[in-house]
Amino acid sequence: MRLLLDTHAAFDTHRFVKHMTESGFTEQQAEALAEEQMALLNGNLATKADIEAVKADLLKWTLGALIAQGGLVVTLVKLL
Repeated sequence: MRLLLDTHAAFDTHRFVKHMTESGFTEQQAEALAEEQMALLNGNLATKADIEAVKADLLKWTLGALIAQGGLVVTLVKLL
């Protein structure tokens, strides 16, 4: 499952490193953690293009199901 994050939202690496060093991590450890956090976030974000593709797929499946349902209803009415 991908997380949705507005492209304008940002991960504040400076704040993260500052908080981690204040909590007892070395600056090198905090920077490494910040880099890994950024890689994790970037790998799991859904872009606007991803969302649009999902919307298009849902629309196709919904319309297909409605057409199939309509055909089934017509067939059943003819059989009765």
